[in-house]
Amino acid sequence: MSETALRVQNLGKKYHLGATRQVAVNLRDQIARLSLRGLLKYAERVEKRPTFWALKDVSFEIKRGEVVGVIGGNGAGKSTLLKILSQITEPTKGWAEIHGRVGSLLEVGTGFNPELTGRENIFLNGAILGMRRREIIRKFDEIVEFAEVERFLDTAVKHYSSGMHTKLAFSVAAHLEPEILIVDEVLAVGDSNFQRKCLNKMEAVSGAGRTVLFVSHNMATVLRLCPRCIMLHQGQVLADGPSEEVTRTYLQSGLGMTAVREWTDPVLAPGNHVARLVSVRVLDEAGANTATMEIQSAVGVELTFDALEPGHVLVPSVRIFNEGTVCLFHGQDNEPEWCRKPRPRGRYQCTMWIPGNFLAEGVFTACAGLATLVPEKLHFYEPDAISFQVVDRMLPGGTRGDFQGNYPGVVRPKLKWTTEPLGAPPQR
Repeated sequence: MSETALRVQNLGKKYHLGATRQVAVNLRDQIARLSLRGLLKYAERVEKRPTFWALKDVSFEIKRGEVVGVIGGNGAGKSTLLKILSQITEPTKGWAEIHGRVGSLLEVGTGFNPELTGRENIFLNGAILGMRRREIIRKFDEIVEFAEVERFLDTAVKHYSSGMHTKLAFSVAAHLEPEILIVDEVLAVGDSNFQRKCLNKMEAVSGAGRTVLFVSHNMATVLRLCPRCIMLHQGQVLADGPSEEVTRTYLQSGLGMTAVREWTDPVLAPGNHVARLVSVRVLDEAGANTATMEIQSAVGVELTFDALEPGHVLVPSVRIFNEGTVCLFHGQDNEPEWCRKPRPRGRYQCTMWIPGNFLAEGVFTACAGLATLVPEKLHFYEPDAISFQVVDRMLPGGTRGDFQGNYPGVVRPKLKWTTEPLGAPPQR
């Protein structure tokens, strides 16, 4: 058996922009379109339309049993790549060599016949995967239990909600034992408990030696699940390697989020005649700019600004938001050095430090502001100035201890616990 699960060589996919579907209204039109002259005219019209390469010269190889993440911004070519690997669409150039049975979940209800019931679609999908009926029956109860759709099992799936579609589709794809599991980020449709179940299931699938290709915008999930990551941009591979390095490259590239923002032109910088913002950066404990932070490490948010007019009491501030756009806290500089003191004209650099073991795992956004409080006057406020991610590698001494599941909460402080033995329990 080959050690290679997927091999992609010079893969490309070209689309014609502005394509319209032409409807033949009668038999004469149909015959005209099928004639050599009609086909040549149609080909000429297609050739004149502008083209767009969704993928261009993409090459990589994935070994059997590897779990690989695919990241990139909108329009990077991720979904097109997965559709080619799932044999839903044909490449324009290049080739993809696939060794093993592929189970894919690319969009809600992929591969489902809407007129058939959930039960019938389980057997249909199993047959498409090449499984025998007795194999499907052996896995049937597990699929239904995992998908949480037992009450609606004999209902046509066209009546399912998007969440029910996703649950059943993922359950079928994961339990019918494909050698290669391809999953797009449709899991966002499900609730948080189901997302946790899916991640745990994918970890179990990869632990059983099967290959997983996983597309996600959630860098924390990619880091948890995928040792290796491929980064796409404008249809090309920009990076391929260890997930920690590739996600850091993505975050620092500005293609997704950015851990540093600079305004080199004072005219375009946020602010007014009193003060203007120069830069915002995320720092690690050593003072280096970074986009990814271990949960136990302190995070610094550094603001550099120019005080252009002397005599103002200037108060820098930072607001931190999580992925759900919840403001976790607002911090402002009330240190004695500049509290209630007018600042001379000049450039200032201040840093707000968030202690380790405080933020939860996930992606966070920092907004930067500067104000005079008495009288109240906002000089600049830059929303979504920078972004960074916090990852939990479950190192010894962490808050979660040996707990492997989804740790709830918008923050994750490391709290002190005390225990006092009180002797033997009372007799009952």
